[in-house]
Amino acid sequence: MSENNNLVISVDAMGGDNSPRVVVEGIARAHKDNPDIKFILFGDETKVNEEIKKNPSVKEYCSLVHTSERVRNEDKPSQVIRNKNTSMYMAIDAVRKGEAKAVISAGNTGALMAISKMILKTIQKIHRPAICTMIPHKNGQCVMLDLGANTECSAINLAEFAIIGNILAKHSLNIARPRIALLNIGAEEMKGREEIHQAAKMIKGTHLDLNFIGYIEPHQISDGYADVVVSDGFTGNIALKTMEGTARLVTGMFKQSVKKSLLAKIGLPFLLPALISMKKTMDPRKYNGAMFVGLNGLSVKSHGGTDEVGFAYAIDNAAKLVRQDFVQTIRDEVEHVDLDELSQDILYDVY
Repeated sequence: MSENNNLVISVDAMGGDNSPRVVVEGIARAHKDNPDIKFILFGDETKVNEEIKKNPSVKEYCSLVHTSERVRNEDKPSQVIRNKNTSMYMAIDAVRKGEAKAVISAGNTGALMAISKMILKTIQKIHRPAICTMIPHKNGQCVMLDLGANTECSAINLAEFAIIGNILAKHSLNIARPRIALLNIGAEEMKGREEIHQAAKMIKGTHLDLNFIGYIEPHQISDGYADVVVSDGFTGNIALKTMEGTARLVTGMFKQSVKKSLLAKIGLPFLLPALISMKKTMDPRKYNGAMFVGLNGLSVKSHGGTDEVGFAYAIDNAAKLVRQDFVQTIRDEVEHVDLDELSQDILYDVY
């Protein structure tokens, strides 16, 4: 399963609201566009095989490791972090062992973060990993982090996220000097919490030469105001889900409006190409698959309620990150950054 010509991904087949059905169907869909990928599935053998029977081609590029236990959505990370028999734990451990290049799970976010951090370890010099993904805006995409790994963050954590986000934007979006902004409730310097103000001072006042443009309000994300949007995980997660909900709302309202109008139905064929293009751009499933950045291994979180299309996108996004060797890139870039000095700068300014 570890041939040099193949990219191996381990999958928590029991994670998510509709697993293992969505996992198996998502794998089948993703493999059509990524024929070089092999998968190691971890989960209940009986339940997973029932879904594989419906998608028999999956057997050609998947192996299955039986696990008697799974991490449930209601489980606390502290309850499952030491349980080595769950599908999530074993899927992550496959990356540590070198059996897979990445792990994907649609399961409990807190548990995935905690187990990934414990098994894969944080890259040296980084205090906390963060959840990061690409967000669409009217001019393209931007990097956004943290999206749920850390509900509370210090100024140092936010500054580290800015550094990591800068690296990701340079390499994934090919932007020489990404515009970095802190998500806040206003653009004025006095707005927001104190740790945001301190983080702004750290980012502006360091030797890192980051292209920091100040604060960004939620509505400015879709305008392409910044290339990297930095926030704590609580705020970032709410902002992300609000954007996803708004996209579904607009799509639903448009469909209802067309049904009620004869003229709209007549004109719909002329608008169809533009509508299809817009739908593809706004479809939240396309951006499924957030990466835990800052770990010595690639751990990818899929939305728990996604369908097979969204899970296939998560696989595709994970494969792209592996091919671009993102983990090693972050490791190499951060090696040249003195975050301890960064910490001393802010402590000196405050006290």
